[in-house]
Amino acid sequence: MKRIILFAAMLIVIVLIVPTVMVALVKDGEDLTESAFGLAPIEKKQEAGQTEVRSEQVAAKDTNGPDIAVYRSNAEAVEQIALEDYVMGVVASEMPADYEVEALKAQALAARTFAVAQMKNGDKNGDVPQGALVTDTVAHQVYQSKDELKEKWKDSFDSNWEKVETAVRDTSGEIMTYDGEPITASFFSTSNGFTENAEDYWEQEVPYLKSVPSPWDKQSPRFANETVIPISEFEAALGITLQNDGSIGTIEARTAGGRVETVTFENKTLSGREVREALELDSSDFSWHVSNGQVVIQTKGWGHGVGMSQYGANGMAQEGKTYKDIVQYFYKDVEIESMDELVPTS
Repeated sequence: MKRIILFAAMLIVIVLIVPTVMVALVKDGEDLTESAFGLAPIEKKQEAGQTEVRSEQVAAKDTNGPDIAVYRSNAEAVEQIALEDYVMGVVASEMPADYEVEALKAQALAARTFAVAQMKNGDKNGDVPQGALVTDTVAHQVYQSKDELKEKWKDSFDSNWEKVETAVRDTSGEIMTYDGEPITASFFSTSNGFTENAEDYWEQEVPYLKSVPSPWDKQSPRFANETVIPISEFEAALGITLQNDGSIGTIEARTAGGRVETVTFENKTLSGREVREALELDSSDFSWHVSNGQVVIQTKGWGHGVGMSQYGANGMAQEGKTYKDIVQYFYKDVEIESMDELVPTS
């Protein structure tokens, strides 16, 4: 009798309980039938983890945008750099990290817009080595890698990098356009109180690069500078000969931005830009006089003056202006748009 009762109990377990356990195991593992039997749970778990890592890498790649080919001048080689990483390196190299975050964001837009324009239009001038789109020098935009910046910033690296990274991430994928095309996002350090019309420096009118006041720049340590050049060097650099009466050349006209448009010597007329570049002056807003056999030149501002004044951008940010306020002030009638339609992000 006991054997019959024991057999009946075992039959009930087999019929009712085991199927329930199997259903629960299969439900929890879904198609992981082998795992339900404990045959390869670790192997399956590792595979799932690997898939997750690959997904994170792909997501990071997408977040950082497409690659841009950068000619690294010291290594004399082309490096493929994710666009947002490139923008971080440019912002960190071109604008002081102690500037306001909104100014850094404005710089990020300028840097990204320039890069996208190069990616869209290519190297039209053919002046970038080995098929790259940009160099890492002032010929385009100065770029330094994260490791190079660590060496440069030393103990300040972590705080500086976090600030730059925030500025770039908060504007990720944004560029400036005019008539649907990325603009020439020129920028410079310090104005003489006004930015310059593009046509007054580059002899080519650009509708969004117009002279605007930038009063914040007057507080810049590079707002005013003085350069002293021996007369012989001055003459050689400009290809002219000065009179012995102490006169120099006659400044015939100034631009809308207050910089020298033309200066006339006895038998030669030069533009303010030509004088600035020949004498390596801070700005083409200059005045001069002769003293003790030397030409003393006072300049106002630092840079070509076209586009966004970096010091002005920081001044606007200190007054509570956003990066959108800043770029739309210095670049007239531009739109802030996603770069996705111009340069695919994947």
